[in-house]
This record gives sequence, C-alpha cells and structure tokens, in this order.
Amino acid sequence: MSRDDGGRAFKFATLSIVGWNITLVLAVEPVRESSAWDENLSNRIHRVVRRLVQRAKEHVPIETVLCDRKFDSMRVFQTLSNLDVNYLIPKRITSSEREVIEQMDEDDQEVAVESASVHVEAGSHPMRFLYVPPTSGDGTTVFATNLRVGPDEAETFCRRYSRRWQIENEYKSIKGDFLAKTSSKDYRVRLFYFVFAVLLYNIWRPTYFLLKAGVDGEMNYAPVLTAGECVGIIVSALIPPD
Repeated sequence: MSRDDGGRAFKFATLSIVGWNITLVLAVEPVRESSAWDENLSNRIHRVVRRLVQRAKEHVPIETVLCDRKFDSMRVFQTLSNLDVNYLIPKRITSSEREVIEQMDEDDQEVAVESASVHVEAGSHPMRFLYVPPTSGDGTTVFATNLRVGPDEAETFCRRYSRRWQIENEYKSIKGDFLAKTSSKDYRVRLFYFVFAVLLYNIWRPTYFLLKAGVDGEMNYAPVLTAGECVGIIVSALIPPD
C-alpha cells in the first residue's frame, strides 16, 4: 500500500514464490476499492486473485497458495479451486467459529477439523476448516483449505503457513530499500514506482542468494550484497558517469 499526502491509499496485490531463504515477486495487480472520494465499484478481490494466479502459473507450478486474512472469502476459495490449486488461508473469527472453539474448550480439544463446502455463482467444492493452536501465544487459529486434512495432521499441515514471514520481509525491503518517494497523485506514476521497486528487489534477491552460496557455501544471515549496494550498482549501469 502506498499513501499520498492527502491520506488516500494506492493498493497493490502481489503474488510471490516462497522458497528456502529466497522470495521472488511473480505478479503485481492494482487493487481498486470503493470509497467516498471516487466512483469505483466495490472491490472484487477474487478477480485480482484469478489474474495473479493465472500469471504465476505461466512461470511455475503452484503447490499451495498461502494468502493472508484479507483474502478470507468464499469467492476467493472458489476461484482458487477453479484454477486447480490448493490453498491455505487463515479465517476471520466469526460467531460460527467461536461456537466451535467454545465446544473445543468444553471437550478439552486442541485441534479440530470441520468439513464444509463452498457454493457461489462460480461453482462449488468441498473444503475444511482447521482449528489449531497458534504458533505463539494462546487461543485457536482457524484456517480454510481445500485439501483433505485430518485432525492428526492438521497442526503440522498448518505450520507451512509460517513460510509467509518471508513475504512480510519482502514487503519491508521493497518499501524501505527500493520504493522511490513521490508526491504524485497520478495512479500510473504510483504503479510504475511500485513495479520498478519490485523489479529491483527481484534483481537483488537471486544475486544475493548466488553470491552468498558462492562465497560461504551456505546461507546465513550476514549480507554479502546489501540492498543499497545493489541499487548503487544498478544506478551506475543505468546512468553512465560524466
């Protein structure tokens, strides 16, 4: 998300590939939302998801899509099912989920699996809600998935969601190290700046990874090529010295 000086936000959705010690952004989509200051239609986030996944599938096979809670939507679930990909998405806790959690507390259960199904205009499919302990703290976290997961494997299966921490670091780096500052309110300018920052990040990460593997023979957290050094090298190549 990028904000202008008037407090209005420009939102972008991305799809990233998550691997061992490396993330790459495969697709970027602008997100339009309804608001009091324009005439945009209400957000159709499932359409954004469809475009992102379709673009990503042109480059890599997709094992499991890990979305954040903002994508907790029956239309999103069905869109991913129609694209023939698996998904693991945390759910918002509503009254229905609270009832299940209360029953789990009464039965002294830490894990539960609830069968459900999606029925929307785009189709239907069976899915499951997984109730598992959080990775930190107390309480219960609820995930939605279209995979056949039983109570014995639910907690282990949901741990793969922790891979998304790499994406949070990715966003932090894109916005902090590569995104240029601008006061422009032109959406085209904002989109260009964001996509260019993503391209710079995509240059830096594999370069960092290859240098790290070549110098140390293993991956640890000490940088070999910092983001700032990478930007400096690219600038020197794009802008020849006088």
